[in-house]
Amino acid sequence: MTTALQPPPPSHPLLRLRLAPHGGMPQPIDGAWWPHSYDLLAELPRLLAGLPRAWGHITSVTVNGTTWSAVPGRMLVFNQVVRLCRTVAASAPHTIVLLAPGRGRWDLLVVPPDTTEEAAEPLMAAAASGPV
Repeated sequence: MTTALQPPPPSHPLLRLRLAPHGGMPQPIDGAWWPHSYDLLAELPRLLAGLPRAWGHITSVTVNGTTWSAVPGRMLVFNQVVRLCRTVAASAPHTIVLLAPGRGRWDLLVVPPDTTEEAAEPLMAAAASGPV
């Protein structure tokens, strides 16, 4: 009898996320996220899974409509519905807004997926440094 070797399971790309320290004062940017693609349906579950539990259940996500690929109005993430909103506001082309009722709002800088590591690292570090 021969035994066939099983291929290794596909590896999931690491979540590239840096969060600013949580303080008492609101801040304009709460950290940075560097997704692997502009496919929100593929990237969002990984992001939400990597957020701190203290942020609670994210029920609404707003992204720039000209940056991300087409998305439905809602999606199921970990058996919970997340409302997806698109904006074309020029004021925040590279941000994602996460809302959790009763917990808060978090704005993350989105580093474009095609950014090199050398260019992405300082952007993520600056966004995660917190208020100066």
